Amino acid sequence: MTTASTTPAGTGTIAIVTGANRGLGRDTALRLAEAGTDLILTYRSHEDEAASVVAEVAALGRTAHAVRLDTAEVSGFGAFADTVRGLLKEHWARDDFDFLVNNAGSIVMAPFTEITEEGFDQMVNVHLKGVFFLTQTLLPLMADGGRIINVSTGLARFTVPGMSAYASMKGGVEVLTRYLAKELGHRGITANAVAPGPIATDFGGGSVRDDEATRSALDSMTALGRVGVAEDIGGVVAALLDPRTRWINGQRVEASGGHLL
Repeated sequence: MTTASTTPAGTGTIAIVTGANRGLGRDTALRLAEAGTDLILTYRSHEDEAASVVAEVAALGRTAHAVRLDTAEVSGFGAFADTVRGLLKEHWARDDFDFLVNNAGSIVMAPFTEITEEGFDQMVNVHLKGVFFLTQTLLPLMADGGRIINVSTGLARFTVPGMSAYASMKGGVEVLTRYLAKELGHRGITANAVAPGPIATDFGGGSVRDDEATRSALDSMTALGRVGVAEDIGGVVAALLDPRTRWINGQRVEASGGHLL
């Protein structure tokens, strides 16, 4: 676990962001820190990257703690919740947190006729089962009036061969988001999904970022003339967690630059 603290205990709001050591999760964490939110970040591997994000959050004047978590392993969620409970008490003198951003993910790419049961199960565990049960496990620690953001994908709207398993799970997450909004409304908790379009990160082997032909083709399909970067998404999540957007609930917000309109 990596920790840095530069602010007094109990100041600001507190967010848990999964998979925050790189890519969209990293940028989301930094945008939230800029907005005055303290953070509990998770990473599955690359602890050095998580430590770097913690340091960047501290440089922005906020508090951050990074905890290892495999979001595909439901059996570890209880221990993670205990760790969160301890961090909240020790560093913020609180019993609850405010925001949950279910961002962590991976991808298995294969044509529908070739996807294996193992690959399918991997997508279920990370993107649907993990999101479902991690949210359920952490819900008793979430403050009334809190917010949940589930990261989906533009592939739940448009189709690209080879993405059927991944996109199907994200479609399930979007349905789950609406149910969370409905069933948690009595506590004042909102739930929304953010659906990025093609983003130039290392996700999926980095083809959108590194393959010039792929990137050029995707650029031509996007109204703004380019694929996205991580910095295009973190601000969208932060905006949906701003007090001024509290009336947005149960929605899918696509952030794709106008891809395949």
